[in-house]
Order: sequence, then C-alpha cells, then structure tokens
Amino acid sequence: MSCRDARTSARPMSGPWGEARGSPLYRCVECRKTFNPFTATPAAGLHNRDRWPDQARALMEGESLAKAAERCGIDPSTVFRWRHRFLGALNLDKPKSLSGVVEADETFILESFKGRRGGLAKRARHRGGKAAKRGLSAEQIPVVVARDRSGATFDAVLPGLDAEGLKEAFGDRIAPSTDFCCDGGSASIAFARRAKLKVHVLPAPGNPTPEEPEFHINNVNACHGRFKKWMRRFHGVATENLPTYPSWRRTLEAMPEGGDPGLWIAGAPWKARFSRGGRFHPDSCR
Repeated sequence: MSCRDARTSARPMSGPWGEARGSPLYRCVECRKTFNPFTATPAAGLHNRDRWPDQARALMEGESLAKAAERCGIDPSTVFRWRHRFLGALNLDKPKSLSGVVEADETFILESFKGRRGGLAKRARHRGGKAAKRGLSAEQIPVVVARDRSGATFDAVLPGLDAEGLKEAFGDRIAPSTDFCCDGGSASIAFARRAKLKVHVLPAPGNPTPEEPEFHINNVNACHGRFKKWMRRFHGVATENLPTYPSWRRTLEAMPEGGDPGLWIAGAPWKARFSRGGRFHPDSCR
C-alpha cells in the first residue's frame, strides 16, 4: 500500500524531493512514490493556483459561474469544477459533537436535475420552477440543520425524512440525555427516543414557552431563513450537488465580515498536513 492510499497510519517520508508546478515534492521511503501537499485531497490536479484567491473571493460573494469565470479569467466549465472541488472539501469540516441544548429542524429544497440534458423522468422546469404538488412530496428534498447554543452547526441532506435517515446523518454527534428541541415531527421524535435524548417539542413556529424559555428552535429557523434567501440567486440547484451548498453557507456565516480570501484557502480542510516529525498524515485531509 502506498502513502497515497494509506488511511489508517502515517508513513515516513523523505523530502523535499524536488518541486513540480510550484509545489514541493516528497517521497515515501517505503513505496518510493512521490507526492505533493495536495495529493489525495480535493485540490489534487487543479492548476492556475495564482487564481485560487479570485475563486475564493467569488465563493465568498456567492457569484454566478459567469461572473466567477470573468473574475478568474478562465472558462465557466473550469469554474464549475473548481467550485465543487472547493465546496466538497467543506463537507469534511463539520462539528464532531453537539452538546448542551441542541435545536434541530428540517427545511425542504425542490428536487432539481439542473444541467442534465437527457434521461429526465419529467418535463424540465426553467429557472427553478415550482413543484407539481403543493406541500411536502417526493419532489422536496429534506435538509436537516442542528445547532447547539455554542454556535456549532451541523447540516446534512437526507435521502428521506425518517428516523433512520436522521440517525445516519447525526451518527454519534449528540450524546444521550442531551436536551433536544424539535418541532414534534414523527421522524425527529423517533430519532430522539432511539438516541435517548431529552425531547422538547416546540409547536410551530418553534417559539419558547413561558414555563421553559430556554428551549426553542429559533436559531435553527433563522438559519433556514438565511439559507433559503441566499439560495434564490442560483435559481435552483442540482440535487446531486445540493449537499455542498449548506456547507458553503455555513462557512460564510462562520467567516468574519470582509474576510481575506487567503484565509479560505489557508484554512481549508483539504490542505494536507505535515507534522514536525516529517511524517505525512493522509488521515488529516479526509
């Protein structure tokens, strides 16, 4: 097994072993293969690194592909690939745990096959469009958001709105006996009971009661509102790419206003890390 494929242990390396396209090369002393700091990360194979700050600024401002391509001076198809490489890495940067009082609720995004040219099961909609049925239906894709009072926020696109989907999304992030605030949906209640959480049901719109003012889902509802307002600029998002957009918005909210695009790149989770002992840790960039 080479250091490119290692996932469970660090491999000793020697280097730097020269340079290629502006990045230092290193060589694994066991398999003798060379790699750079971006090997086995979402940024592997991307060129024109001098334009990455422009792409980061376009992401920070939520620009369309056309505007981002004009800013970066590259083809829109390249911007599209860069966008989802950059955003895909953000899905790795989610809190490992939620504690204290945890609020959770779902919002729904209209299913979309945007960008697909054939094989559609239904007539294409244009610029977002509307669902064929009112209310919830199979056309609506559930997105769950959970947040504790420290501000740690977790989000995930669910394959379906049921207890199993919530369990798969949350995993072990919420410890038993945690105060869990929800709107009383059957899926949320079933998940909370199986996870042995202290359930606090807040009927719509999720405001606190005079008896327990500390329990509400106002923070999560506010997140939903900001997310949907921000999403309108895209006139619909392909469902296959939808998981990256909550992560995109979550990252923007966590960044300081008027932040430096360099911070987006320098602090991106897809940058490979090296310890002072000179060992390459592929686990750190998963």
